[in-house]
Amino acid sequence: MAYSEILLDHFGHPRNVGELDDPDGEISVTNPACGDIMRLQIRVRDEILEHAGWRTEGCSSSIAASSVASELIKGCSIKEAAQISHSDIAEALGGLPPSKLHSAVLVTDAVKGAIADYLTKHSRPSQSQRDRGSL
Repeated sequence: MAYSEILLDHFGHPRNVGELDDPDGEISVTNPACGDIMRLQIRVRDEILEHAGWRTEGCSSSIAASSVASELIKGCSIKEAAQISHSDIAEALGGLPPSKLHSAVLVTDAVKGAIADYLTKHSRPSQSQRDRGSL
């Protein structure tokens, strides 16, 4: 299977590459099978992903998947973004060869990890915790 025009465009002209100043959530993930590494940072306003910045060291499909994912999650609620699957990423890229599906998995792991980091940093104690005096 040859790479799609969409994948080639995202690889050749990646969107949202770079670090964010003062991100609300961030993570670095590694695919142990191939060694690709992605660092994803997100900015959240009113529970909506406003922006995503990333750096990926890896193959062309991982770079393209990082780019397309950063576009897909912008404007999504936290819940919507957390539900994006590796199949959604592969479809948005116009398909991926089976041997390159690891790229979509890497990216979805990063999205979920950055959201988890955001939720950990910005969690508020529940009413029952406040009633017990816990913070």
